[in-house]
Amino acid sequence: MTTTAPEKEAVLVRRPGPEELHPVRTHRRRRTLELALAVAVPALLVLWWQLAATLSWIDDRVYPAPSTVLADGWDRAAAGELWPDVWATLKRVLAGYATGTAAGYALGLLMGSLSLVRAALEPLLDALYVVPKLALLPVFLNMFGLGEGPQVALVAVTVFFFVWISTMAAVMAVPSGHRDAGRVFGASPWQMFRHVLLPASLPSVLVGARIAAGVAVLVIVASEQIAATNGLGHLIFDSRALFQNDVMFVGIACVAVLGVLFSEVVRLVGRLLTPWAPRDRGRGQS
Repeated sequence: MTTTAPEKEAVLVRRPGPEELHPVRTHRRRRTLELALAVAVPALLVLWWQLAATLSWIDDRVYPAPSTVLADGWDRAAAGELWPDVWATLKRVLAGYATGTAAGYALGLLMGSLSLVRAALEPLLDALYVVPKLALLPVFLNMFGLGEGPQVALVAVTVFFFVWISTMAAVMAVPSGHRDAGRVFGASPWQMFRHVLLPASLPSVLVGARIAAGVAVLVIVASEQIAATNGLGHLIFDSRALFQNDVMFVGIACVAVLGVLFSEVVRLVGRLLTPWAPRDRGRGQS
């Protein structure tokens, strides 16, 4: 009878990486790289556009060089011709966004909490959600007439659906264990909302609110091209009709800046309101 020597067990040794050894330094390097890429990619595209217009690779009468667009925008801003349109668009976006967010959050919270309310209203709202919102502009023109009302209403309705869907889904996704724990401790309906539903659902709600912020800018610009006498959308459409392509690109650039700033403000508010939620940019601790 022969015996075999026992096999040696393999030991896996994992050495700590840079993230474990120097978490702060690694996170800062990653954030620096992300910021550099975020700046470099648009800068390279603008540089290519400038070079193509300068070397006549593209028709600068149709696609004016960025330097021309920047100079024209600076002149219009210095002369005070640009700010009324910017303010008109911003005012409509803020009014519609605030109204739509409040209504969407209230109804989403109600439908997410009460199944009977959800069963009664969800089919109707689902049907209205798929209707193109610009198709409702004539309806709002009949309701409110010419002026600010149709523009604000269109933004409010658009934002409402994004916030409503995200809020209802977030409330329904709150684990039942969280609710059971609240009931065990005898939480009142307000305490259940304040200490269970609100902190658990708010991060997802704010994601929907941030998406709605960008969509609100898109919708108001489109509606201003159809039924407005001022605003960035009207500026873009009117300058294109007059073959003032440099002014058109000034309006487009203003819309892009406005959309980015608005979205970042909503993101910042979300971070301040939900410090417990994971950040959507970068990892680690700073």
